[in-house]
Amino acid sequence: MEILKNFVVFEGCDGSGTTTQLNTIENFFLDNKPSLPSFFKTFEPTKGSIGKLIRLGLRNEEILTPQTIAMLFAADRNEHLYAKDGLVERCQRGELVVCDRYVPSSLVYQGITCGDELPERLNKDFPGPELLLFFDIESEEALRRLSSRDRKEIYEYLDFQVEVRRRYKALLPKLQESGVRVEIIDASLPPDEVAKKVWAVLREMPIFKG
Repeated sequence: MEILKNFVVFEGCDGSGTTTQLNTIENFFLDNKPSLPSFFKTFEPTKGSIGKLIRLGLRNEEILTPQTIAMLFAADRNEHLYAKDGLVERCQRGELVVCDRYVPSSLVYQGITCGDELPERLNKDFPGPELLLFFDIESEEALRRLSSRDRKEIYEYLDFQVEVRRRYKALLPKLQESGVRVEIIDASLPPDEVAKKVWAVLREMPIFKG
């Protein structure tokens, strides 16, 4: 697998806190901007037109087959990576790019809904991140965190999330073998404690030592 330097991915079950931690890291970089590398926060699905269609499907506002969702994620990801000012371009010019969800989410979530073959084929040529942080938490606790949301997405129920966690744990060693540095974060800790652990891992990246 090709590894994209300066590229970091946050992964975890729904409710694991990836978005909270991404926002916390962004604020840290803004507060300490002169002494740190350039930072770019992003996420998948993206804010682009394909990403917006995916989000409609995830909220069940647009009825899409699992196979269509898998293909849309791959199309959205291709634009995310290779469009002008995309992730590849940003990483290559020395920015630290941190993305909330990437290929592993597709392999896990779409692997459950439409089988492994299609998401693996659609995503096999995308580069891997230099670093992947997996935010690990019991599925029951993660869903409790989501209980205050006004609207649920199609994957936010217990049996599905238990399988999501199982699949992530099976996938992580394979990613390590392919050259991705994988770190597991205890996402059940208070958010400020999680943020300290995230920063401790990030600051070991070569981009901070140049």
